[in-house]
Amino acid sequence: MKKVFEVLRIVFVISIVVISAALAGIKLMKIQIVDGDKYLLMSKKSTTAEKTVFAVRGEIVDSKGVPLVQNKVSYDVVLEYSFFPKDYEEQNRVIIELARLLRNDGLMWIDDTPISRTKPYEYLPDAKKSDIGRIISKLRLNSYATAENCIDWLIKSFKINDEYTDEEKRIIAGIRYQMILADFSAKTDYVFIKNVPISTASKIHERSRELTGVAVTEGAVRVYSSGNVFPHGIGYVGPIYAEEYSALKDKGYLISDTIGKSGIEKAMESVLRGKNGKKKVTVAYDGAVSESITVPETPGNTVMLTIDSELQTKVQTILENHISYLRDGILTKQDNVTKEELDFSDCKSGAIVVMNVKTGAVLAMATAPNYDINQMLDDYSSVVEADGSPLYNRATDGKYRPGSVMKTVTAIAALSEGIIQPEDTYSCSRHYNFLDIIVNCTGSHGNINVTTAIQKSCNIFFYQVVQKLGLDKLIEYERAFGLGEDMELEISTSKGYLASPETFRTLGLDWTVGQVLQAAIGQSEVGVTPLQMCVLASTIANNGTRYKPYLVDSVWDYNMTEQLSKTKPTIVESIDADPERVFKPVIDGMILAAESSTAQVYSASNEKSAFEAQFSMAALPKKAAIKTGTPQAGNKATQNSTVVGFYPADDPEIAFAVVIENGEYAKYTVRKIIEAYYGYETEVVDIGGGKMKSVVKID
Repeated sequence: MKKVFEVLRIVFVISIVVISAALAGIKLMKIQIVDGDKYLLMSKKSTTAEKTVFAVRGEIVDSKGVPLVQNKVSYDVVLEYSFFPKDYEEQNRVIIELARLLRNDGLMWIDDTPISRTKPYEYLPDAKKSDIGRIISKLRLNSYATAENCIDWLIKSFKINDEYTDEEKRIIAGIRYQMILADFSAKTDYVFIKNVPISTASKIHERSRELTGVAVTEGAVRVYSSGNVFPHGIGYVGPIYAEEYSALKDKGYLISDTIGKSGIEKAMESVLRGKNGKKKVTVAYDGAVSESITVPETPGNTVMLTIDSELQTKVQTILENHISYLRDGILTKQDNVTKEELDFSDCKSGAIVVMNVKTGAVLAMATAPNYDINQMLDDYSSVVEADGSPLYNRATDGKYRPGSVMKTVTAIAALSEGIIQPEDTYSCSRHYNFLDIIVNCTGSHGNINVTTAIQKSCNIFFYQVVQKLGLDKLIEYERAFGLGEDMELEISTSKGYLASPETFRTLGLDWTVGQVLQAAIGQSEVGVTPLQMCVLASTIANNGTRYKPYLVDSVWDYNMTEQLSKTKPTIVESIDADPERVFKPVIDGMILAAESSTAQVYSASNEKSAFEAQFSMAALPKKAAIKTGTPQAGNKATQNSTVVGFYPADDPEIAFAVVIENGEYAKYTVRKIIEAYYGYETEVVDIGGGKMKSVVKID
């Protein structure tokens, strides 16, 4: 019985093993034979890759948080290396099909290859030598390789066969070269074209199975909502050029990225640029896509400027209107001048800078002619070739003789050094003899002190003063006021130059002792910027304390919920002098100059009109302080017009500087600038007897 039981147990165990083996065999047969194609497809098609999640660039807002530069969603067409066919011929098919689709929609993909699009292939006539050298180097050809050699190499290396037309071969070859430049690899996908319409994006999505490895990703493009507001300061972004990429690659940039090219966009690049993230993308055998964020992206920070966009717009209008008034003959000096004396047809340009006296913050910075960033990005040549070089930022880079504005520096230097006292007088009889040279003044002012000399802008007073002061001391004070100095503004600025033997040698000119006299009144070979002149006015208003000008008020997180940094006012120079003895006499003269600057403006019929009342500073609720200048425009016979000043004179809030090229009456902008800052409303009323009066209403 026991043996029978043992036999049955053995049979049972064997049966279990046989049945299990049979079931396993059936399962294996199902996997290998029945579902074999399915699992083979899964093994071939299921792909996982790590992708970059691009961070959005920070925005730029004005001092009140009004957006000046924003972002909008864009659709970018990308070749994803991990999912792109590995076979060259299949890759070429995808490339040309995508190119055809885009061309049918009127779009042009990226192709900066410096070679003609049709046979016979030649290097483009406007191609840079560096671009030609780069393609030869990238393709590892001899230095004397022709354009034909380059295209032939691309066609052969990437197996662009004869099933394509010559035009299509060139299209594929050009894109292939761009892919080489972009380092198309497992680490770097290739951006085929940016910012396509959603209709095009939809077509590409519909053909996703056919266009293997082509994806439409969401990106961001810059939107300059008010492209003509402070364009020189804001700047713009643009593509990374091949010659820039070698240096930027190590900083984590991709060649398909955009980067700040000028202005705040360039200066604050590290702040505005966000930090890219990473995500894992898996494409399953059935085409299903799954994504998971492995490293979240960090958006760029938002930059708040010191510029008030509303004030900026008003100041820009003031500048442009003044130039128009001159060109249209509305402004005239007196009622008996000749037509030639009123010809301001060459007056097309100028600049205005407005600063906060107490901090150095730049509140407005206008330059004419102006331009629109959007127009420049759409049609660069139309802006570059426009009359008056609108891309030139005259406020920061224009170098002008300040003219009699410089007399304020000469006066303060002489008072500070004890060369003169406030009550000292010099005689002006219109003509002055200096080393047998007769120099003239604008009038015969008699015996006058420094305050009256500033008010009357007497040349001869300052000719006599500078002979005692000396050129070295004059230059020392000019630099203390910021003239000829680097302003260290966030955006590019010109340092300028001061009248000196060194400057003359640099310019290839002969220095004469008579140039010292001219330097004292802002003539000779001196070139300073409107920004520097504004800093000069601000420093006088602060009794010798010079603040560093700045454009960036603060930095915030992207959504402006947290302030990350705030610019602190920086004192860069302090002139150690008694304010009452040194600065007050000059400021008093500037106040008198403002009070005596009642506009002498007449209509074409030589009858006084309400137009003149717009410019009189007498109607302002508080006193202003100004100093004007009419410097010769370089070696030309024409003159520029300058004015600097601050307001209110007794407790200054703003400083300003104005330069009008080949024009006159810069002082007529002062009243308007002050009104723009404070929001005054001006009403001109007729008080009888042919007289007009300006009435200021304050909100």
